[in-house]
Formats: sequence, structure tokens, C-alpha cells
Amino acid sequence: MATAAETTVKSEKVQAVSELAGKFRDSSATVLTEYRGLTVAQLTELRHSLGRETTYTVAKNTLTSRAAKDAGLDGLDGLFVGPTAIAFVGGDPVEAAKHLRDFAKAHPLLVIKGGVIEGRAATAEDITKLANLESREILLAKLAGAMKGNMAKAAAVFAAPASKFARTMAALQEKKAAESPAAGTTDAAAEAGAEG
Repeated sequence: MATAAETTVKSEKVQAVSELAGKFRDSSATVLTEYRGLTVAQLTELRHSLGRETTYTVAKNTLTSRAAKDAGLDGLDGLFVGPTAIAFVGGDPVEAAKHLRDFAKAHPLLVIKGGVIEGRAATAEDITKLANLESREILLAKLAGAMKGNMAKAAAVFAAPASKFARTMAALQEKKAAESPAAGTTDAAAEAGAEG
């Protein structure tokens, strides 16, 4: 029969698995890392660099593995080896991946193992590719710039026939004015005056 202490421990584990599974479901991306050899100060620095929308949690592999399965995530089993910390990304996954990549470059003891992107298992290489993308804001700005440029080109194309028509009409009016009988009479009178 289980003692009260064993029941409490089991209840705490069930609650921890439930919380982790919820974080897996609610995150836009999840990155699993090995942090062996990093100091508490370095881990604190990493947490701050990730921002408020990303939580960086150290958790037991058995609980995290069970939570990932409860969240419906497959393909992560080989990542729960050694000391594991998880970045649960609530904001832009590209920005979080960049911060983790940059931190790992400065602190080689941080190893990116892999993770989850849009509900699918991702390798460490996938996380690096994500980190090499431009941020959402930059991509949106480029898209807006491209659209603005295309709109200006479209406006010029639509305006060209109208302005060409206006120039043609003006040229026709000038030609007509030059060929009108009044202009011819004035020219004949001027020639007669010059002869006399």
C-alpha cells in the first residue's frame, strides 16, 4: 500500500506532466537543449535573451517524454538523453531560434538537440535553418515593400494610356490649329505685305 509521501510524489509528477503537456500544446515551437556545464548565471542570461514570450525550463527527461506523448508529439524520444532544458516559444519561433543559436555560439556548452515546429518533430539542423530565416517583421516589411513597388508599377501602367491619349490629343489640336484656314489667311496677308 502506498504511503502518503508516495501518493504526494505521484500526484506532483502527474501535475508536472500535465503542465508540460500544456506547454507543448500551447507553444508555437519548442526547442530541446542540453545545458551540461553552464552556470546558473549563464542560464539566467539565456532566459533573459529569449524574452518574455519564451520560457526556458529544466525538466526531468521521463516527465518531459511522457508530456510530449500526452501532447500528441512523436519523434522526440531520442532527444531525452542527458540534462535537458526546454524553450517553450510563445512568440516568433524565428527570433527564439536566433537567440538560442547565438547563445550556443557564445557558449558552446549549450547544445541544441532538436524540438517541435508547428506540431512536428524538428532536428537540430531544422532549428538552425529556422534561426537563419529573417524575422517575421522583416519578412512582412519586405512583402509590403514589394507590394508597394508593384502597386506603383501598376498605377504607371494604367496611367500610361491616359497620358499617351492626352499627349496625342494635344498634338492633334496643335496640328489642326496650324492647318486651320485662319492661319492660312494670315500667312497669305503676310506674304502680300512682304511683296508690296
